[in-house]
This record gives sequence, structure tokens and C-alpha cells, in this order.
Amino acid sequence: MTSRFADIGDIYCVGRNYAEHAHELGNEVPEEPLLFTKPRSSLALANGSALSFPTTKGSIHYEIELVLKIGKDVSSGDQLEDVVQEVALGLDLTLRDVQSKLKQKGHPWLRAKGFPNAAILTPFFSFVGEESCKTIPFELRKNGDVMQKGYTKDMIFSLSDLFAEVQQEFGLKKGDLLFTGTPKGVGQLNVSDEFNLFFNGEEKGSFTVSR
Repeated sequence: MTSRFADIGDIYCVGRNYAEHAHELGNEVPEEPLLFTKPRSSLALANGSALSFPTTKGSIHYEIELVLKIGKDVSSGDQLEDVVQEVALGLDLTLRDVQSKLKQKGHPWLRAKGFPNAAILTPFFSFVGEESCKTIPFELRKNGDVMQKGYTKDMIFSLSDLFAEVQQEFGLKKGDLLFTGTPKGVGQLNVSDEFNLFFNGEEKGSFTVSR
């Protein structure tokens, strides 16, 4: 892991946090947050560079998400906006064929979620607050076409809900990240694809898939 991520702690993620995304994959809508983690070694920066991915393990799916960065060790009574000043856009990548086999066996998802470059981040930018985020679109374009577009108002579990759940179950420390779920429109990543990530119409990061 490069020094650009030296201040990053644990990486928490939530699955199926948009009902339409759960439906598009044929999954049930969860009644409580479906939480999992990624290793720090899976981080990569969407800074216009080319990134490589596993080529022998089946399809890789992209999922754009709003990512919260915890700005201080969280104490009892802290609320979301007391500790989050920065956010990023992220891609949660999944080895979908591998994940399907793991789910059939009732095994954890780590092999499908934790490979190198499976957690791609744009540079961080200022958090505008939970209420403002609800009406601001975030968007993923692949080769110039819009593939995913979402609003946090459509989440099953809100930003505050997720923050409180992770804090209660695991505790949150300065530098921890929270991937907050993806809207519908996930799809397959292919060699030579170019991806651009937008927040409120402004490009925040990009990368291409290495040959």
C-alpha cells in the first residue's frame, strides 16, 4: 500500500443498501445493515492511471458508492457530522462468480471483495452534510456512458444509521472508511474500459482498466 493511504484505518462496507440494487441481483432486501470489510491492501486511487485486476477468476463487477472518512476517534454521543468532514467516491469491486460460489457454501466474501485494487477511491473532498447529500447525485460513467446514478435519499439505511451501526458493533477510529452502498446499474468491468466518477456533476476521479 502506498503512502497516500497511510492514514487510512479499517474499511467497512455495506451490501444491498439500495432496494433496486438488491432486486437487480435477485437478493432479498435486508432488515439490518449487511456489513463486511475490505483489507487496506485493496485500496487504489482513481487519479487517471491504469489499474490491473485478476483475469482468471471470472467477471468483475463495479459498484459506485459514497465513502465516509472518519475524522477522529468516535466517542459515545458523537453524531455523524461531528466526526466526518471528508468523503470520497469509491468503487467496491466484486469477483461476482467467486462471490456466488462463496454464498452457495455459506462462506465469507473476502476472496471476492478483498483482491488488489478492489476498493478504488477518488481524492477526498469536503462533506456537505447528510441532508444536502440526499439531493446531490453521484454518478459512474463507463466509456462516456452513464451506468449508475444515485442519491443517498434512496438508501435503505441512512448515513447516520450506518455510522451508528458500525460504531456500536465495532467502534470507529480516525481514518476508518465507510462505503455506504451502491444504487442499481452495476455491471462488468472489462479490459480498456475508462471509468469517470462524478459528484453533483463534477468529476472527482477516473481510471482505465489495464490491458
